[in-house]
Amino acid sequence: MKCLVTGGAGFIGSHLCEHLLQNNYQITCVDNLITGSLRNINHLVKHDHFTFINHNITTPLSHPEPLDEIYHFASPASPVDYYKYPIETLRVGSIGTEEMLNLALQKKARFLLASTSEVYGDPEINPQPEEYWGHVNPIGPRSIYDEAKRYAEACTMAYHRKYHINTRIARIFNTYGPRMKEDDGRAVPNFIKQALTNTPITIYGNGKQTRSFCYITDEIHGLYALMQSNYHLPVNIGNPEERTILDLATIIKEMCHSKSPFIFKDLPTDDPKQRKPDITKAKEILNWEPKISIHDGIQKTITWFSQNNL
Repeated sequence: MKCLVTGGAGFIGSHLCEHLLQNNYQITCVDNLITGSLRNINHLVKHDHFTFINHNITTPLSHPEPLDEIYHFASPASPVDYYKYPIETLRVGSIGTEEMLNLALQKKARFLLASTSEVYGDPEINPQPEEYWGHVNPIGPRSIYDEAKRYAEACTMAYHRKYHINTRIARIFNTYGPRMKEDDGRAVPNFIKQALTNTPITIYGNGKQTRSFCYITDEIHGLYALMQSNYHLPVNIGNPEERTILDLATIIKEMCHSKSPFIFKDLPTDDPKQRKPDITKAKEILNWEPKISIHDGIQKTITWFSQNNL
């Protein structure tokens, strides 16, 4: 099988490339490295079935070889990154998605869009099923990412309906694990960095807002299962175990044996109050659900950060 992975030098993309190589794929990894890193794929570049191309997918990509699958993961994904690159985020979600769909059409390849739970915005129902249309501020500070992904989903479905492209849409919920950037701005790397250095652990709001954290290997198995399925509508891929941000911070502090105090700051604009996936479809259609406990996953992540970053 020959596949192309956009954003393949990013956190999730690099783990996906690794998994595909283990399943005997021939991979073309495409990334312009504005948020991805060659460090994430250094262990893959010498593999005979792995090719890296430094390219911005908002411009046409020449790919003369056949392709069986396209995994579209290119996009800044953390608030720190998409606030820094707002126009780039909008362009990769719109123009970049169209470019990759056109490539899929040309190659007659299966196509998987990495969408996000952010399409649900600050949800008014909990947990969030795929049928929920969301509660999104279209002009707020987070809209650059939220609306880019909502457009990408609409574009993917339009190509599926008009051109009969064999498409998949994965709505990815909070994912964590090795290779996250320490300055990522998201809860897990922030808390681990602060706890390991015994600096104050920053909690926004009162810490009672909830998230659902899925360990990276579980996430990859779900994404791969979705690509191998024949289901074209969106599927939530995440961990349905909901916990508060304060609970997560407490777990990480204890596991790091940290002396860090908690400090509380104002909640950012439009920050979701709750986030929990309904994974009924993933269970029924993909026969998938997460296996790694929060404590096992956090321990693996702490170990990686200790050995590689801090």
